[in-house]
Amino acid sequence: MSHPEQQQPERPEPAEHQHGAHGRTPARGERWASFKESPFLPATVLVFILAAAAGLFAGSYTYSMADPTPHRVPMAVVGAQDAPRGKEFLDGMEKALNASLEVHAYDSVAAARDGVEEQKVFAILAVAPGDRVLFDVSGASGASVAQVLAEAAPKVGAEVGVPVTVKDIKPLQEGDPRGLAIFYISLAAVIIGFVGAIQLSVHARGLNPAERIAFTVLYALLGGFVIAAVVDWWLGAVDLPFVESWLILALTMFTSGMVFTMFNTLFGRWAMIPTWGLMVLLGNPSSGGAVSWPLLPSVLGHIGRWLPPGASVNAQHTAVYFGGHQHAFPFLVLAGWAVLASAVFWVWRHRHPGGRERPAAHAGAAPGPA
Repeated sequence: MSHPEQQQPERPEPAEHQHGAHGRTPARGERWASFKESPFLPATVLVFILAAAAGLFAGSYTYSMADPTPHRVPMAVVGAQDAPRGKEFLDGMEKALNASLEVHAYDSVAAARDGVEEQKVFAILAVAPGDRVLFDVSGASGASVAQVLAEAAPKVGAEVGVPVTVKDIKPLQEGDPRGLAIFYISLAAVIIGFVGAIQLSVHARGLNPAERIAFTVLYALLGGFVIAAVVDWWLGAVDLPFVESWLILALTMFTSGMVFTMFNTLFGRWAMIPTWGLMVLLGNPSSGGAVSWPLLPSVLGHIGRWLPPGASVNAQHTAVYFGGHQHAFPFLVLAGWAVLASAVFWVWRHRHPGGRERPAAHAGAAPGPA
């Protein structure tokens, strides 16, 4: 009688077979592949990105604002170069400001004041009878520049023995003594502009391209209106030319939102990095809102005019303080960025992570029974 074979108990495999050679746990390649598919990789990357962004944010503002130094301050001169005492004072100002004055000669004080209204010059130097110097600054042209000039002029006058009368011919509004309100409302439009686009991508991901642009226009128009209403009607901090200021803020918000949408199309989930770098780290410190362009490091002073935050501050500043002398340049800058960003998004819209599938069209009527 045959007996079935007795089953032998399974013997455990050697450790080297269980864990691979040298007793290691599953292969590193497998662990790395698993880590890449997990949420831990982007979270880890974000830890380092946010730390770097914090340092760069602080550094960019400190670099541009901590120690403002005059760089090529445009100043109108009326007859001072021909009067000995006036020339002494002008030379003393050049020395006090490290030869940073950019002198523009005018035939009359009236013509020089037109230059102030056109924002071509920040101050006017004229010689009155009795070799007395009249030094007019324009606080509205740039509070920080006016302060530097107004503090230097009496000191230089005392050094060269020339009586100096300093006057602010274009002061800031009472509710905005430091001239920062325009910077803050422009900053709000820039930040909320791209934050709004981020929120559309998160909470309204299914929007198709045309719908996404339309809703960006809507929140830009409403957001710009609310910013202007709060600052002017509610707080009374600045008397705004309401419609013009509202439209500048709305264009700024739309441009900022479309810049993020463009980068989201090109870089996907990492779009915040170039958006933050362009609009906040570079754009806001160089905008001329907190520190006027002549006091910024020269490179920032030139770059800032070509970026959306600087264009927004420039347009808003002119609208509030130099009505009737508005320039096309800041609007062209904002419109150029808006058109560029919208065009990139539209051309490569198939790469954007948003959108929704269209329901399949039913061809013809449903077939009946055979």
